[in-house]
Amino acid sequence: MDEFKVPIYLMTGFLESGKTSFLNFTLAQEYFQIDEPTLLILCEEGEEEYDKKVLKKSRTSVEVIDSIEELTTERLVAYDAFYNPGRVIIEYNGMWQVSKLEELTFPSGWGIEQHIVTVDASTFQVYLNNMKSLFMEMVRNADLVLFNRADTELPLANFRRSIKVVNPGAELIFEDEEGEIEDIFDGEMPFDVKAETIEIPNEDYGIWYLDARDHADTYNGKKVSFTGMVLKSREFAKNEFVPGRMAMTCCADDTTFLGFVCKSDEARHLKTGKWVNVVAKVKYEFVPAYGETGPVLYAISVEETEPLKDELVYFS
Repeated sequence: MDEFKVPIYLMTGFLESGKTSFLNFTLAQEYFQIDEPTLLILCEEGEEEYDKKVLKKSRTSVEVIDSIEELTTERLVAYDAFYNPGRVIIEYNGMWQVSKLEELTFPSGWGIEQHIVTVDASTFQVYLNNMKSLFMEMVRNADLVLFNRADTELPLANFRRSIKVVNPGAELIFEDEEGEIEDIFDGEMPFDVKAETIEIPNEDYGIWYLDARDHADTYNGKKVSFTGMVLKSREFAKNEFVPGRMAMTCCADDTTFLGFVCKSDEARHLKTGKWVNVVAKVKYEFVPAYGETGPVLYAISVEETEPLKDELVYFS
């Protein structure tokens, strides 16, 4: 992350998702203490209040902003001059678009150091069904998404997939009353990962895509078979293309392409938008397009085929 003179810790999440509880706990920890003052900007006041002793110990001053119209560059500049904070914490209103904050010009030296989203797992599906666009914007650039009240009877693996398709790089933590849940996957993959060639059903492509990103030990050196749409770019080598699927993130107008780089001599003959059946060996390598180490497909066969009846991947 960039180094800022005044780092901003941005907390987002819907009302009663646990933002205040998280910050109350964090402000009380020794590792979070600094010599300079802390400014806490509250854009939403829930049922839980901040511990005044904790605020005093951490030299934290509180300012309340009641409407999005009040959150202006001029106001923040005034706060900077008055408090001269060493850091700023913003507890953002869950009903305000995060893009409004990102459009602000911060005072000199201020910058977002970390963006954390808190989620009440017990009500997540309700919010996802009714406010999906707002929530997906909230998590799109988050560094950490913390699910609290995460009962293991809930479909936590599905919750994870819903976030990862929008923000693959986000760290996800699930906690119940006893603390962090280590394993949220309540069963095996819906395909045989021990088969000589792993056959990926069309309806499970998204599950495989996310699992392959995170579990190199499962897929490295294995053969996979699936159907995907061709994506090509001038940035690719002549023997490279990406077979994948479009995934719906919040609505039909908001989709993203999920796929891995595939190396094949057939690449030069393929056209973007065509559909192919791919059989390939998976290796994990650093890929500039990924910005990190990830799956690379070495094609054994690539054959053109008809488009799937349902071309989109859905996460729920």
